[in-house]
Amino acid sequence: MAESPSTPESNATSFGSDYAEIIILRHGETLWNVDGRIQGHVDVELNEAGRQQAALVANRLSREPNISAIYSSDLKRALETAETIAARCGGLQVIKDTDLRERHLGDLQGLVFSEAAKINPEAFRALLSHKTSQDIPGGGESLDQLYQRCTSCLQRIARKHIGERVIVVTHGGVISTLYENARPNNKAPRKVLNTSIHIFLIPDEKNWTIKTWGDVSHLNQTEYLESGFGGDRISG
Repeated sequence: MAESPSTPESNATSFGSDYAEIIILRHGETLWNVDGRIQGHVDVELNEAGRQQAALVANRLSREPNISAIYSSDLKRALETAETIAARCGGLQVIKDTDLRERHLGDLQGLVFSEAAKINPEAFRALLSHKTSQDIPGGGESLDQLYQRCTSCLQRIARKHIGERVIVVTHGGVISTLYENARPNNKAPRKVLNTSIHIFLIPDEKNWTIKTWGDVSHLNQTEYLESGFGGDRISG
């Protein structure tokens, strides 16, 4: 897989005809993020800070030219973020895709992370396991299952939009997994901030390039930069 700088680069207005440029971002903040509570597939709404973050990133993305489509996880925190962006980007219809959901974390969902080990030690050990095939009791996904689901989804979106620029709104665990597909020999950053922007260039074949990683410049000099708990594959 191709290597590229992980810091934001200057925004180019043109893109190649042999790849899709996919602008991926994490949803805005939720009350469960603030409380340190594990979300996974639980359908938690944005809080007021999350709605402000969504508005700020929407204003930023409205200046990106030639947005062809907007895809989103169907979970409320991602979908509301995506719909806020869509309203500022010419009223595009948001395409919901369940494969963009956060990792399912089984019996840990709904627990405060700092208390999870005591309440359900078996599930918590599974969460921290280094075995990528280890699923989580209560219907939770293994890291291998998450990887297969979200990388296949993004590749499928890319194939539909070769030569185009699209937006994808998803979750921190998914974004960290997508990073690993683009840079398999590099460890993903520990945390993906709320409404952070990550731009991937994806050709028809699996040879992904990261153009921009972790851009939160739209939140600079605001009170909404520091996001709460979450944003990686073990927190949901």
